[in-house]
Amino acid sequence: MKKFLAVYTGSTAARERSGFDKLNEADRKKLEKDGIAAWMAWGERHKAAIVFNGGPLGKTKRTGLNGVTDIKNNLAGYVVVQADSHEAAAKMFEGHPHFAMFPGEAVEIVEMLPLPQ
Repeated sequence: MKKFLAVYTGSTAARERSGFDKLNEADRKKLEKDGIAAWMAWGERHKAAIVFNGGPLGKTKRTGLNGVTDIKNNLAGYVVVQADSHEAAAKMFEGHPHFAMFPGEAVEIVEMLPLPQ
């Protein structure tokens, strides 16, 4: 089986489009509770394919030729899964709560290639 890094992405536009921040506190808390339950159910359905559970991501720094700088990107979290194909790995995330219930934007799935020898 091949391994894939699935990166949860989010953006200001996706958050605004979701209307999440316009919900009253009670509705937002219910959506959060239901969303977490749906996310856990997704994890249970795919537990055989999850290689590393990953988690949320925080602030970003970049190190390059110009030294270390603070930057912003759309990376929100990650998980490592295994599947027979890239397509099969991507299909695991169709309708994922990250964007179906929470104000996330998408999940990007990247094959983890072996190191050249």
